[in-house]
Amino acid sequence: MSSEAIMSCAICSTRRPRRHCPGVRGEICALCCGTAREVTVNCPLDCPYLQESRRHDRLPEPDPAKVPNPDIDISEEFLSRNTRLFTYVCLAILKHALGTQAIVDNDVREALEALARTYRTLESGLVYETRPANLLAAGLQRKLREELIQYEKEAESAAGMETLRDADVLGVLVMLQRIEYARSNGRPRGRAFLDFLHHEFQEMGVPPQDDEDSGLIVQA
Repeated sequence: MSSEAIMSCAICSTRRPRRHCPGVRGEICALCCGTAREVTVNCPLDCPYLQESRRHDRLPEPDPAKVPNPDIDISEEFLSRNTRLFTYVCLAILKHALGTQAIVDNDVREALEALARTYRTLESGLVYETRPANLLAAGLQRKLREELIQYEKEAESAAGMETLRDADVLGVLVMLQRIEYARSNGRPRGRAFLDFLHHEFQEMGVPPQDDEDSGLIVQA
């Protein structure tokens, strides 16, 4: 390898590299860092340049017409009554989404949408499970559904706890959909929502991100 190749950016192969990029495992220039970040590069959440950019991110202005499931009202009383369930689902998302850099906010959005549709049908008395066409989202949706079923079993067996209502699960999922919609930075490989959850719950035993495949096998 020539000295010129060694001293050029791993992305553009033109400019002199100025920083190490854990996403491409190589040295890159500052311009490529800024333009490729979460666009063509899967950036680890602990990358210092990613974290610095988060402080200056200007999130897209939310469109009220696109807020997920606007017909479902989420009151303060609802949130207070379902704090434990909300925390459980947040930790489940982090548990199964942070294990691989391939899962991004868009995958989480699709998984939450599929789950919300599933619980809408369950609330109406039907049994129909929606699965995303996106395999990463489908794998995450399957894992989260399993976690919710486990939570329901534990709630039923715990003394003094009421049976988990499908309407409560649906409300929590819709709440998370709206947070994701508000926090997403719109980048193709953006994980601003996952980063937000990670910061909020990192003191509750959230496993560290693994830059290798976590074994989350997606199934159609």
